[in-house]
Amino acid sequence: MQSSRTPLSILFVGGSGVISAASVARAVALGHRVTVLNRGRSDTRPLPEDVEQLTADVTDDAAVDAALAGRDFDVVAQFRAFSPAHVARDVERFTGRTGQYVFVSSASAYQTPPSRLPVTEATPLRNPYWQYSRDKIAGEDLLVRAHREDAFPATIVRPSHTYDRTLLPTVGGWTDVARMRAGKPVVVHGDGTSLWTLTHTEDFAVGFAGLLGHPLAIGDAFQIMGTHAPTWDQVYTWLGAAAGVPDPEIVHVASETIARVLPDVGPGLLGDKAHSMVFDCARLRALVPEFATTVTYDVAAHEQVAWYDAHPEAQRVDATLDAGFDRLVEHATSV
Repeated sequence: MQSSRTPLSILFVGGSGVISAASVARAVALGHRVTVLNRGRSDTRPLPEDVEQLTADVTDDAAVDAALAGRDFDVVAQFRAFSPAHVARDVERFTGRTGQYVFVSSASAYQTPPSRLPVTEATPLRNPYWQYSRDKIAGEDLLVRAHREDAFPATIVRPSHTYDRTLLPTVGGWTDVARMRAGKPVVVHGDGTSLWTLTHTEDFAVGFAGLLGHPLAIGDAFQIMGTHAPTWDQVYTWLGAAAGVPDPEIVHVASETIARVLPDVGPGLLGDKAHSMVFDCARLRALVPEFATTVTYDVAAHEQVAWYDAHPEAQRVDATLDAGFDRLVEHATSV
């Protein structure tokens, strides 16, 4: 395994998403030779000039194998595996062809709700509410067995709520901003006081890139998120202020009620956002001491709203969500 200071050949599967794009840029800035494999359809987050791009749908095994034919990499960073079957194919595909395989899992895989805080890598993995999280757990289990039995060089990474200028953190996204600007109430789950860790993608990238090629990261799991954990009321208030609504009207509704009225929202709410989540990243900082929180949401909210105001095509109001919020507000205020 090469030193983390030595230029590495790194394959990012994904590479243009909310989490991965900043990590690609960070890896390039550190002097690594970066290749990205994806469908090549994202204009929102263009790749740095020095990045090699391979085009294939990552769910098309034949296309991926053709794109990677004869290629080996020091590191493979997999951002687009969402099922154990996909992870199993990767283990077969990259055995003997990489010195490190980094699987991007999710902090939503942790015990939900957590029995104690802060959450660490030793917190049990169990989420009865969200299939997405259970699939990530199954992928992790497969990699642990592959490492234990066959020395497959796996590293597991668990990000929490990571955002960039395009990913609004609230349940309704831009629909919430539109409601604020229209003078309508926004719905916040619970009593608005639960703590939620928000991590800017550029901060995440420092931790993630620091693990690439690090020999002590092999066979281990790391959570990567900052120390910034505002309440949900603070998140909505900061977003409102950035949108020109310094005192948005907030209506609190039980998470279970929101999930019943808006079933598409339910799994991610009950299986993740409804519970206070704060984390201890001592294991990561031991290997990547430069990792820190440098961007907080009270600042980033202004960056996000400015981006949306400059991109009116992205200002999409979800009519189903909007109508559901109206029903929830009506019920909450009539009780």
